[in-house]
Amino acid sequence: MDAALADFSGYIAADELYDGPYCVLSIVDNHRFQRLIYEVLDHNPTEQDISRFFQRFKAELDKRGLKLNGITTDGSPLYPTPIAAVFGAVSHQVCEFHVIAELNKAVLKAIAKVRRQLKATLPKLGRGRPSQANRKLAARKKRIERKITDLFDNRHLFVQHHLTPAERRTLQRITRGLPDLRTLRQIVDEVYRLFDRRCRTDTALAKLARLRRRVARFKGIAQTLRKLFSPNLDKALTFLNDSLLPATSNAVERGNRRHRKMQKTVYRVRTRAHISQRIAVDMLRDAQAGGRLLTTQTLHYARAG
Repeated sequence: MDAALADFSGYIAADELYDGPYCVLSIVDNHRFQRLIYEVLDHNPTEQDISRFFQRFKAELDKRGLKLNGITTDGSPLYPTPIAAVFGAVSHQVCEFHVIAELNKAVLKAIAKVRRQLKATLPKLGRGRPSQANRKLAARKKRIERKITDLFDNRHLFVQHHLTPAERRTLQRITRGLPDLRTLRQIVDEVYRLFDRRCRTDTALAKLARLRRRVARFKGIAQTLRKLFSPNLDKALTFLNDSLLPATSNAVERGNRRHRKMQKTVYRVRTRAHISQRIAVDMLRDAQAGGRLLTTQTLHYARAG
């Protein structure tokens, strides 16, 4: 712990990883991407478990005279109360990636709903070549089917952050006759603009309030974008007032992804003791990373002569 906190950045990311009946709580330095402390539970965590875990970490900080400046978590309701109780008025950032992912999921569901509605309007035709009287219906059916295919193949354009001019032209073409979808894409653009580092949190919150009033006027869209009214979106804008506060919890998510990858090959890591031991081995590996890098560089220099 002394070595891990020797150059502590003051900013951490916390997350929980569910592994069957077990749950791994982790705190990672959000600048140095190094795991600082962990705990393996044999049940789903509660606010009391999170508070006890945070108190363990705060005791380590107090022992060394260190101060916590900010903490980043996902949108789980487990964290706000323990953070306020243990760390006080520390900046709490909800991961920007998780918030935008929830909004994008709602937008893609809305696109799927429009495709289903279009499919329900397909005219019924008999088998075989259409008769002279049904040729117009057959042409209309092809147009609707092409529209459904275009919406499916290009659904990523409704949630993609930056669009090229060609992609914007494609979006205009496939949404012809569907004004609600064009409005939906405009709202997605406004959401992405909220996370511009050139703004302050108060400015972004004012923009968000105006956007919510605008969305509320469209009943169908407001029902689709319920996540836009979540308080987690307000907390996801906290990082705008602190240039050193990371907007995402990628530091702790990286360790979780490594754990999932390890499980695919090391099948015996399924008990509480083995999970704890494996994470300890990973932490030891991180602690020795500097020495390994120095050794590798020395070998390269020796080989080069």
